[in-house]
Amino acid sequence: MARWYVPWHDRPKHFEGPAKIAADMAVAVYRVSKPLVERFALGILLGALFGSGVAVFAVTELFAGVADVRAHLVANGDIGPADRMSLEDIRFATQSLESPLPAALIWPFQFSLVRDLIAIHGVIIFATILVMGSIWAERKVSAHIQSRLGPMRVGGWHGWAQSLADPIKLIGKEDLIPREADRPLFRLAVYLTVVPALAGFLALPFGVFWVFRDLDVALIFILAMMGIQVMGVLIAGWASNNKWSVYGAMREALQMVSYEIPMGMALLIPVMVAGTLRLNEIAAAQSGGWFNWYAWHSPLTFVAMFIYFVASLASCKRAPFDLPEAESELVAGFHTEYSGIRWSLFFFAEYVAMFIVSGLLVILFLGAWDAPWALSAAAPGDPFYPWAHSDSLAARFAYGLLVSGPVWFILKCAFFIFVQMWLRWTLPRLRIDQVLYSCVQVMLPLTMVVLLGCAFWELLATDAHPWFSAMAGVITVVLGLIGAIAMIAILVVAFAGVRRASVLVGTQAVARPLPRS
Repeated sequence: MARWYVPWHDRPKHFEGPAKIAADMAVAVYRVSKPLVERFALGILLGALFGSGVAVFAVTELFAGVADVRAHLVANGDIGPADRMSLEDIRFATQSLESPLPAALIWPFQFSLVRDLIAIHGVIIFATILVMGSIWAERKVSAHIQSRLGPMRVGGWHGWAQSLADPIKLIGKEDLIPREADRPLFRLAVYLTVVPALAGFLALPFGVFWVFRDLDVALIFILAMMGIQVMGVLIAGWASNNKWSVYGAMREALQMVSYEIPMGMALLIPVMVAGTLRLNEIAAAQSGGWFNWYAWHSPLTFVAMFIYFVASLASCKRAPFDLPEAESELVAGFHTEYSGIRWSLFFFAEYVAMFIVSGLLVILFLGAWDAPWALSAAAPGDPFYPWAHSDSLAARFAYGLLVSGPVWFILKCAFFIFVQMWLRWTLPRLRIDQVLYSCVQVMLPLTMVVLLGCAFWELLATDAHPWFSAMAGVITVVLGLIGAIAMIAILVVAFAGVRRASVLVGTQAVARPLPRS
């Protein structure tokens, strides 16, 4: 232990009081809530998810109400576009609009700072819940693939609270820093990994109006934020003063820098088809249902989707491209010397990055937040027009839940996160030379050919030759059917594996009652 900095027993004693109080409170809450959680675990979990969705919907309706009040006052000439609304102005507008929102509630939400603080807190809370759910899901997916049960104790129903207990444990662990490490850089590396991952959410839309900042260059901003993460990994490896950490960091730099080129070029293809970098406009161009999605637009966009998905695996350090964290070779790679909460933040950034790259795939290729049956709701003759433009909160809530909204966006992203987990526990790890060969000599030339072919395809489509339009329509239908069959096959195989888990190895995976400790 001589090489570690500041052991726990040498720390100031005044930290023991608050820590003891917090620990006693946690134990008391656990004792009170344990019987309820064990009895109603699944109901509490589903209720929390539904309640979170309702809360977010309510905040969105509040923001929309504030915008309607300001628009009404500006249209009547009561205030200017940049003037502050007074309580009297708001009361007058709410009476005219027959809004149920009280003026005192609307007044603070006219300030952009208040709205931004709420949105930032929402991003952090969503990212935290996302990471906790993804870690629990990865444990269960790996367990079922290996004919095991995975977490079964904490929280009752299938150990759903295991990912809640882990950060509580990690916060209490000692934060160790090697004596010979570069301490400022050792700390900075964590922030350079986590903050860019969270910043990617700022421009990632979850729906038409569900975006923190609707940027003209949202795609470039997100890719730039994801690219900064490699700096955090490099600094973490170098600052640790550990040869295994340096090896892992160098592998990460080689891998991410190499695969960012085909990944960025593959994303240019839907941008070329849509003619814009705005993610909302690219999503709107795919409205009209399953066969209007860009994945089935042409054989070139179909191939580009797979190129991007494979490159995103390398960007997120997911198997079979998990060379930077090759435990059998490098101990734990670039985060070997990290412990406690700092160690967990690297995994936090990884799972956030998994969601962001899946979100870009969904927005650019797979219809964004529209359901497969979501026809365009822009015209009065469309079947979902009354739901989308109704004054009833229930109708708009049903439209967002069943037809087009953030729920569908999150479900699509969850599907691809599951596929990434499936690949991790199925495919063997590649060697570093194989990783670089597949990028430089296979994926990069293929992406260039696909990008050039897409340019000619769009040129022919612009000329609108009748024979070409007919051929493109047939190809779209065929590719759409292939995609539907592949997605259904993945789900069927996954559910069949879960159902037959106990058959594969006899009695080893039978979900018998676990003994109490």
